[in-house]
Amino acid sequence: MVGFGPADAPPSAVVKFVGAGTAACIADLLTFPLDTAKVRLQIQGEGKAAGGASAVKYRGMFGTITTMVRTEGPRSLYSGLVAGLQRQMSFASVRIGLYDSVKQFYTRGSDCIGVGTRLLAGCTTGAMAVALAQPTDVVKVRFQAQARSPGESRRYCSTIDAYKTIAKEEGVHGLWKGTAPNIARNAIVNCTELVTYDLIKDTLLKSTPLTDNLPCHFVSAFGAGLCTTVIASPVDVVKTRYMNSSPGQYGGVLNCAASMLTKEGPRSFYKGFLPSFLRLGSWNVVMFVTYEQLKRAMMAANHKSTN
Repeated sequence: MVGFGPADAPPSAVVKFVGAGTAACIADLLTFPLDTAKVRLQIQGEGKAAGGASAVKYRGMFGTITTMVRTEGPRSLYSGLVAGLQRQMSFASVRIGLYDSVKQFYTRGSDCIGVGTRLLAGCTTGAMAVALAQPTDVVKVRFQAQARSPGESRRYCSTIDAYKTIAKEEGVHGLWKGTAPNIARNAIVNCTELVTYDLIKDTLLKSTPLTDNLPCHFVSAFGAGLCTTVIASPVDVVKTRYMNSSPGQYGGVLNCAASMLTKEGPRSFYKGFLPSFLRLGSWNVVMFVTYEQLKRAMMAANHKSTN
């Protein structure tokens, strides 16, 4: 396969942009059920009154997936997939595909790149991606959160209907609901994910016999997924709860977080941690490995076309 060996030349910004979006879509196709299970676990208990009891419908990742398949059918695991792919094509292209270019911009082309510069580049592309793709994230979460109960009308009939309904009922700003926590989450996720991948990969190349090939990419991606899940889970849960909430349910992002802490305790911020890790870990492995291969395949194709 193209790219199993070290790269011969650095890819262009366009190659990275297209490659990142495509790789992210492939990763989403393979890991979407885990993401849906994560969302269901994260929103579980949000309607519980203070001091009141709430029936636990989902227990663990595999229990959640089994329950959804049994009560709603296998298709429920891919509810919101269209919006998810729209999100990744626009979101990952910016936050991952432009990361190296922004990093070089901040260093003015210098080869000496510190951790601070990497973090700054990660924050920048993460914020840019949210500003562009937030509506797709809102619709994806809404679809993943709605249960397909027999006899009950669904909240949204299709992806287009969801965009129209949210804009009509909540205003255009409803499509950008949760932008603040999402920027915070993606600043954390992007920095942790990309910077950790960057640093682990650099360390492996300098300190081990590994070269810039598949095993190196796999180990780097797995480490990035683990670190990202641990650090980003609390913000991710609050973001999911707030984006899925009905108008007026929470006074704001901080009120949402305070309500979770008061009613459900600190552990609520790590709801869905296992599916989050399995999803982010597997997503990172698939995405980064695919991304590295796509970059090299496109560079090879471009090289052949110019000869």
